[in-house]
Amino acid sequence: MIWLVIILLLLSILLYLLLVPIIVVIDTINNTYYLELKGLAKASVIEDNIEVLKIKMRILFFKFYMYPLKKMAIKKSKKTKVLKPKNERFINSKNLKRVLRVIKSFNIKKFYMNLDTGDYAANAKLYPVFSFLNFYKATNCNVNFVGENNVQLIIQNRPVRIIKSFINL
Repeated sequence: MIWLVIILLLLSILLYLLLVPIIVVIDTINNTYYLELKGLAKASVIEDNIEVLKIKMRILFFKFYMYPLKKMAIKKSKKTKVLKPKNERFINSKNLKRVLRVIKSFNIKKFYMNLDTGDYAANAKLYPVFSFLNFYKATNCNVNFVGENNVQLIIQNRPVRIIKSFINL
């Protein structure tokens, strides 16, 4: 009986980890930028006065900060490795298709863009393009002439969809 409870508990944890939403938020209006595994972890990019930016990590109940732009201590290596030039292409068609399938597995929940290029003629040329995008897609793209540039983007995915995109050819 105890084994059955343990197995069911492990299966429920595995199912939760496969179905937990992964959310990426980029919001220049409120200056919030984060990647979140709903209920498990969250990594936020925050402006810092001393350093340029810091990353606030929250994993379950623990919080800690990382400073990615802080200089690391340089370790001198005694041996240097000679790198051989690779004859393979960096991007082959199989890897490119796999990357495109992973990108297509993401869902855009919200997209808002308010753009001013600073040039009245360029703004006028962008106006029909943004009208076309707003009509046929679920986006909200605006052109303004007052100097405001804003983006709000919320993207969501689940680990099971990412794994499925790797498995399916």
